[in-house]
Amino acid sequence: MIVKSLESPPSASVLANLQHYIQELQCLKKETAMVYIEKALREQREDSEPCKENLKEIIELLKLTSTQELLNETIAVEKERLNAERQKMKGDLEEINEIVNLVRVLRDYVMKTEYFAVKSGVSFPPYFRCPLSLELMLDPVIVASGQTYERQSIKKWLDHGLTVCPKTRQRLTHTNLIPNYTVKAMIATWCEENNNNRSSNSEHNTGNAFEEQKGDNSFRSNGECNGGQNIELEKWELQSPYIHSRSESFSSSISSSDCLLAVSKDVSRVSDKYQITNVLSVEAGGTENGKNNNSNTPNSHSRVDSHPVSNSGLNELTTSSHVNKLIEDLQNESIEVKSTAAEELRLLTKHNTENRIIVGQCGAVMPLLSLLYSNGKGTQEHAVTALLNLSINEDNKPLIMEAGAIEPLIHVLKTGNDGAKENSAAALFSLSVMENGKAKIGRSGAIKALAELLASGTLRGKKDAATALYNLSIFHENKARIVQAGAVKFLVELTDPADGMADKAVALLSNLSTIAEGRLEIAREGGIPSLVEIVESGSQRGKENAASILLQLCLHSSRFCTLVLQEGAVPPLVALSQSGTPRAKEKAQQLLSHFRNQREAATTKGKS
Repeated sequence: MIVKSLESPPSASVLANLQHYIQELQCLKKETAMVYIEKALREQREDSEPCKENLKEIIELLKLTSTQELLNETIAVEKERLNAERQKMKGDLEEINEIVNLVRVLRDYVMKTEYFAVKSGVSFPPYFRCPLSLELMLDPVIVASGQTYERQSIKKWLDHGLTVCPKTRQRLTHTNLIPNYTVKAMIATWCEENNNNRSSNSEHNTGNAFEEQKGDNSFRSNGECNGGQNIELEKWELQSPYIHSRSESFSSSISSSDCLLAVSKDVSRVSDKYQITNVLSVEAGGTENGKNNNSNTPNSHSRVDSHPVSNSGLNELTTSSHVNKLIEDLQNESIEVKSTAAEELRLLTKHNTENRIIVGQCGAVMPLLSLLYSNGKGTQEHAVTALLNLSINEDNKPLIMEAGAIEPLIHVLKTGNDGAKENSAAALFSLSVMENGKAKIGRSGAIKALAELLASGTLRGKKDAATALYNLSIFHENKARIVQAGAVKFLVELTDPADGMADKAVALLSNLSTIAEGRLEIAREGGIPSLVEIVESGSQRGKENAASILLQLCLHSSRFCTLVLQEGAVPPLVALSQSGTPRAKEKAQQLLSHFRNQREAATTKGKS
């Protein structure tokens, strides 16, 4: 009919007919979509997973072919649910809840299959995607439930009057959006290391967007955040260098429970090209020699397992029966059998997300933890690395913590070989992203062991220890513990550019400088000359954090202020105030202004 209409002379009636025909076709298409929707709803009611082909058809037929359209659909059904709830429409509410769940399943399908990424040609690790918009997070923020979202998408959600967390369905007690600088810095580093400036067909431009840190003045006042929590200024402002991305792929840095990384609860498929860490990674296992198979990321802190065992079949899905056999072998009397089983579990969980889930569900955690006390150093290393790999999966984290992992991991930090110590520190870092992880680990004695590794470990071990300590320092009471453990002395020593750890050391010192004990130790250990040198010739990030520490020292002590001036800090600060990053400029200007005020006060006092 459309073809015939097009052959007729153009007229109002012809156009009206065309419009009618098109509407008819659209209705037919919607009816087809309903067939798939009803089938998916039936599968949900029967507690079975909706067929992936059905989900794909629904997306195509409803034209949910972009992340923006899927976000709009998510908001629309949630508003319907909210309206039904307010009007106490019980029957409608049940049906709408089914639709809300179906949309959630569609979103999970899109996330796991990278549906839109395949179409656009742009692929990112799923845990860097906003759980709401499914886009790469450029300005990640934490909501009251502890989850992290892209600011723009969660703001759109809240602006529609929606007051539940999209992911957890938890009622939000407030609508404050807390910047998640750690996740932001991790994503920036990932983009840099993968030469990924986002193609022009992407909805966001990443590239240099991370080089200029957005300020959020709502968190820049006297170390207090909305709600009165005593969270220091530097916690929110610091761009973390701890993009601890080792691979056996540890995405733990990105857990959304704490002010670190919010990842989807089931960390889905990690790109084989870049296995990462939670703020959010580490090898979960293979960083033994610090080698990196990815030629595009020569300077990354990402590790690829250099273990000599053949990697063939590492990405293949294992079975529960095979894992159960390996777990039996872990409890065998033969040390050799135990070691071989631990090694295989390590390799099975190195890259494969599904294998981590299977191994965790089969109950491998306790037998692996028992091997951390093994006298065989190779066995101990295989076991701790397998646990690190397992900890990447968010569901496995509580299993590992509840099994009493902290004490055995501390034992490995004290007794293991270099590789085992490194991966034990990384495992503690991974577990510390849990809501109660930082407090538990901080109170366990792990900080002392990490500080010792900071002093005596290999370069990789020192980096792992610094990463774990940085994450723990976000929990306020751990700062004093880190200072009391003697970490400041070693961190000051590591500010020497020759050690290759200056940025990491200064970042952690920046957090510690927000407490009196930290400032005193930094000055006592001779940190001021090193900090002034970093302001003058360090990296951009190093200059930012060094200026921040000097500002903290000078604001709280006129004696420290005198020492900073004696080191000749003014010229490099003037240069930084003119050519540094926005945050570095701000800190330098505040410090120079403080110097002027001090001088004027002294002059006035002298005259009087």
